[in-house]
Amino acid sequence: MTQEWHNVLFLHWPISPEVLRKHIPSELELDLYNNQAWIGLIFFEVKGNRPRFIPPIPGLNSFLEINIRTYVTYQGRAGIHTFSLDVNNPLIVGLATLGSFLPYHSAKMSFKRRKNTFTINSRRLNRSFPEALITSFEPIPSVNERNQLDRWLTERYHLWTKPKNQLFRIDTFHSHWQLQKVKGTVQLNTMGSFINNDFLDKQPIAHYSNMKKAIIFPPIKER
Repeated sequence: MTQEWHNVLFLHWPISPEVLRKHIPSELELDLYNNQAWIGLIFFEVKGNRPRFIPPIPGLNSFLEINIRTYVTYQGRAGIHTFSLDVNNPLIVGLATLGSFLPYHSAKMSFKRRKNTFTINSRRLNRSFPEALITSFEPIPSVNERNQLDRWLTERYHLWTKPKNQLFRIDTFHSHWQLQKVKGTVQLNTMGSFINNDFLDKQPIAHYSNMKKAIIFPPIKER
């Protein structure tokens, strides 16, 4: 697949490894930074979603997405494990959840811009897990000089998922992130509520990127 990711917001919180280990597949190891695990909440607009070399399919080519992830390793590769992916396109949810391959959920989601302030409002439609996010933020104009932690959190090119007791890897290719710092407020955040921890009450590390073109490769079955 090829996609463009627009108005990407990264929010990150440190969390105790012991809290997360039971929530990831047993084959994976948590990837730690200074002995801390990390939770990432990433929002973006998907545009131009399509199989490579094929024109966009109406109804499937654009949507809003929020995913919750942590950082893992497998056989020497570093990447991510995604706990949930909320999108506002039911067709995408229907296709992506065939065989329970990835944990997609339908959400009522909006993204608005007023001058240089962006507002995200998302509420999951699944009543069993009614997770929500409301936040307003403003990117700081200058590009941030990335430190080691910034790179560690954002430069990830492998995703692992485990449907029906088989571990798969999905590889992604794109250029390195150009990040801006962010100022803003989180009015409501219940995403990742299955994790019994108070990390959502703390101030996150926040970054913004305007746009990124990405190639997403077919899943690979891990041995």
